Amino acid sequence: MRILYLLLAVALTVSCSSESENTFTSVQIEPVFTDSLSIRAITPLDENAVWFAANNGRVGLIDHNIPKLATIHYEDSILAFRSIAKTNKAVFVLSISNPAVLYKIGVNNREATNIEEVYVEESPTVFYDAMAFWDDKEGIAMGDPTDGCLSIIITRNGGNTWTKIPCDKLPKTEKGEAAFAASNSNIALHGNHAWIVSGGKRARIFHSGDKGATWEVFETPIIQGKAMTGIYSVDFFDETTGVIFGGNWEDQAFNEGNKAITKDGGKTWKLISNGKGPGYRSSVRFVPGSNGKGIVAVGSPGISYSPDQGETWSALSSEGFYAIEFVNDTLAFASGRNKISKLIFKND
Repeated sequence: MRILYLLLAVALTVSCSSESENTFTSVQIEPVFTDSLSIRAITPLDENAVWFAANNGRVGLIDHNIPKLATIHYEDSILAFRSIAKTNKAVFVLSISNPAVLYKIGVNNREATNIEEVYVEESPTVFYDAMAFWDDKEGIAMGDPTDGCLSIIITRNGGNTWTKIPCDKLPKTEKGEAAFAASNSNIALHGNHAWIVSGGKRARIFHSGDKGATWEVFETPIIQGKAMTGIYSVDFFDETTGVIFGGNWEDQAFNEGNKAITKDGGKTWKLISNGKGPGYRSSVRFVPGSNGKGIVAVGSPGISYSPDQGETWSALSSEGFYAIEFVNDTLAFASGRNKISKLIFKND
């Protein structure tokens, strides 16, 4: 019995120590790129390299703080990009408004080899917000409604061609319901699942469990009803546990009804730290290696962290960012106005 108690004590000590190591108390912010751009879409390669897409037609790779940049024109237009995604062989960027143009950039050993248009959509109301890939073959992009439903396009062949899902295959949107192209994080993918978030007059979850073949829609308790209220970002740890974040862009300190968690795959949502913790944030991510407990949310008001699925929060920095993407359990890239930075999270 004494040996058993000793083993239990050791196990508890190791468990507590491991949990403590995963708790952040500070963040070190290292600038890696500055330019007069609004950078809302990033996708890291590793701890030293990150792709980005921005306004003024700018797309680039920052590799060991060295920028490799391109400016993309469509006919006489300079495009604005807020969506980016990558596969093993290519990077994809999608412009926001009319015309919406999706480019495939072939990549070999971190060098762009070619660029081609793979999708063009013209409509007075077209506006794409985010893009992601399940794997190297299948990807999805979403945008505001153009005909009574969200705009959703799918590729099944590695991004070579894209097809728009007709509205009779999608849940109808309501008047004033759209999405925010704030951080390329309106879409979350896990397994065969996809979750897409909306905002404005309604704040809902559009879900597919079969890579976009069929869809359903769920209600959320997130603040809604005005043009700039709703869900700005979504992330899922696994097929059941997910987090949504947003708020009111016009009242960024307001922290009621702006963050929620699900434990049933998005069917139902529970507000977390309602009236406490951070207000408006534009991008939220689960911390890798935290077993779905650690959450980091960024926005123009700063960087916020929770070690316990949003029950409690700490403000790690007041420096503002639009988007965050993790590389590993302590390092992420974040983008914002005129900048991309590396975030190194610490337990001091």
